Amino acid sequence: MSTVRETIVTSPQNDKAKRWASLQHRKYRDRHGAFLAEGAHLVQEALAAGETVEAVVFDEGRGWPADLDRGLAAAAGEIVRASGEVMAKCTATDSPPPVFAVVRKRPPDPAVLFRPGALIVALDGLRDPGNVGTIIRSADAAGADAVVVGRGSADPFSPKAVRSTMGSLFHLPIVEGDLARLLPEAKARGFRLIGSGPRAERSCYECDWSGGVWLLLGNESEGLSPDAAALLDECVRIPMRGRAESLNAAMAATVLLFEAMRARMST
Repeated sequence: MSTVRETIVTSPQNDKAKRWASLQHRKYRDRHGAFLAEGAHLVQEALAAGETVEAVVFDEGRGWPADLDRGLAAAAGEIVRASGEVMAKCTATDSPPPVFAVVRKRPPDPAVLFRPGALIVALDGLRDPGNVGTIIRSADAAGADAVVVGRGSADPFSPKAVRSTMGSLFHLPIVEGDLARLLPEAKARGFRLIGSGPRAERSCYECDWSGGVWLLLGNESEGLSPDAAALLDECVRIPMRGRAESLNAAMAATVLLFEAMRARMST
């Protein structure tokens, strides 16, 4: 039985520390094919999901987190005791977490997007990483089969987006892709494209959510791009009885996803 390698990194100028810190930026996440999962809960979720974890790095001054299974961490490439200075350099929060993991990005599997009867969530230009992460979490909860993050959307592997998923990032496929190519292909394969808008005539509660569906979610302020909107098979609205003009993008997505879940469970 192999024993996980344990090392110590105390200087923020250490090459490993510099590489981990660089993962706060998208170009380096793309270059290295890796991202950070910060905090014991996210590290535990990554390990439990069988993700490829290069390293689990914990603050030696605070000790191993009590809520992180040390046995699961044995699957990591290495366990690193780090100084508080290293933890502060490598993480994106004002109060550094006691632990983070360096996680490899999974190779995308576009085939999952076209499985018969699948429910796919497609993000068209959502710029807020918190919204992107929350929608991934809601998609996971509602049983969606995958999330497509279109060009122009926030990086789903940014620290804020990853934190907002609360671990759902590790529960379903996340595919970064070009919607200009993927949406016509989905239609050609028999999927129905459904979007939403405040002036749509039909309620989301009257919509047919059965079969293969792509749910398109647009930019927080501008909605769907004209090219995406032109491809919709149906545009629905969320009925509201109060005086609020609209819902936050992530809240609206959650309402639509859970209505899709309810309708699909009853058919």
